[in-house]
Amino acid sequence: MALMVVCGLLAAAGVAAIAAWGGYDIVSPPAMPAGRRPVTAALRRYLWWMNLVIIAGLAAGVVAAGAGGRLVMRLLAATSPDARGVITEADQTVGKITVGGTVGFVLFGALPFAVLAAFVFALAHRWLPTGRLAGLLFGTLLLVATGTRLEPLRSDNPDFRLLGPTWLAVLTFGLVVLVDGMVTAALMGWYSRHLPLPAAGWAVSWHYVLVPLLLLFLVVVAAPVVISAAAGAVIVAVLARLAPTLSRAWASRRTTLAGRVVLAGWFAVALPGFVTAISDIVP
Repeated sequence: MALMVVCGLLAAAGVAAIAAWGGYDIVSPPAMPAGRRPVTAALRRYLWWMNLVIIAGLAAGVVAAGAGGRLVMRLLAATSPDARGVITEADQTVGKITVGGTVGFVLFGALPFAVLAAFVFALAHRWLPTGRLAGLLFGTLLLVATGTRLEPLRSDNPDFRLLGPTWLAVLTFGLVVLVDGMVTAALMGWYSRHLPLPAAGWAVSWHYVLVPLLLLFLVVVAAPVVISAAAGAVIVAVLARLAPTLSRAWASRRTTLAGRVVLAGWFAVALPGFVTAISDIVP
């Protein structure tokens, strides 16, 4: 019971974040001035973006995908009394919610997905409408494009034959993905207003100490994130001298239009498969 209360409070915090900050757009750091140290300037902005993505992604993974997903599992266990004691695809026992199982679910399931979602939002946010509609559309895109292909609405998941009603499972798990996208947008919008560019002094540097400490704690998530971040830093350093030109091209109207076309095309291509998968789950 105590574990469910904690999950409920965390999920409520996610909803509160959407209500308070859901209308915030990401405020990017100032454009890099032309100078003698373009590599340093480029890497400072890169670290800013990586910090924003990782912190917001981990937070969204805990309060939305993690706590929200665990609450849904408890709800479906309560509505499926005949499945009590049965082992799920993830080797968990239906009706038995443990701290170890919850930690495993958050580490292996919720956090990797949430960090990846935050990375996608960082790339795509300028192609979405401003304000609250950005988070809603991003959550919808996540649900349609990934919900039935990755998790949590894979039609080949045998757990849907155990837990029911299936319409409730689809509705609640779909809501978790939608809320994760909205929480990600809200947290990134808020944190972008409070995160300074890397600089000397503890008043700034503590922001950038927090990320490696969290990743060391979350060993499962750390390896792919650290490898990807290091590779990205090398690429940024190599391209630093072209950064002003690339920055102008990235912010241009033509790139924005192309990005919106890509997002709309991704949604249109994914939608038929999403509808088919949902119809397979819900007879």
